Amino acid sequence: MGKSERGMTIHDFDESLRRSHNASDLPIWLEIYRQAFPTMQAAIDHRQDGEHQRAGIDRSIVLANSKQILIDEKVRWKAYYDIALEYLSDRDRRISGWVCKPLRADFICYAVAPIGRAYLLPVPQLQQAWEKHGDEWRSKYRDCEAHNRGYITVSCPVPVSVLFKAIGECLRVSFTPQSEAA
Repeated sequence: MGKSERGMTIHDFDESLRRSHNASDLPIWLEIYRQAFPTMQAAIDHRQDGEHQRAGIDRSIVLANSKQILIDEKVRWKAYYDIALEYLSDRDRRISGWVCKPLRADFICYAVAPIGRAYLLPVPQLQQAWEKHGDEWRSKYRDCEAHNRGYITVSCPVPVSVLFKAIGECLRVSFTPQSEAA
């Protein structure tokens, strides 16, 4: 990380990738996954370049029944009490961020390291909540930009309680009532 002439932090991709790979080795991930998935048999790290990384998969969790759960891991190193939903991975080129682009991950595991809290965000419901509330959240909460060498990512910091309420709403579906079939 460096500073621009205006004093803003400029993130370096290679440095960010190194930090991400170092974060993959933290014991917090296995601690999180053992609590979240009690029948976990294996946690497979996919940090090496390849199909999983290009698909945004950082780790696979294998359960006792052989079900595989695909996880995209995010870690924050400051004690924030919101979830920064990245909706533009490159502002100027208008490239969608992880909250709105197609993902293969089943969950985003969003860990806030200094407070010892992780949030498992189910991707389909997270993205549905963003689609429904994104404009409202962007007008209510400030966008935050991360300046990187050559591009700027844009996120919307949504309070945890607001985000989980919206995700919960996506797990309940109303339909036209039907009478018993003859």
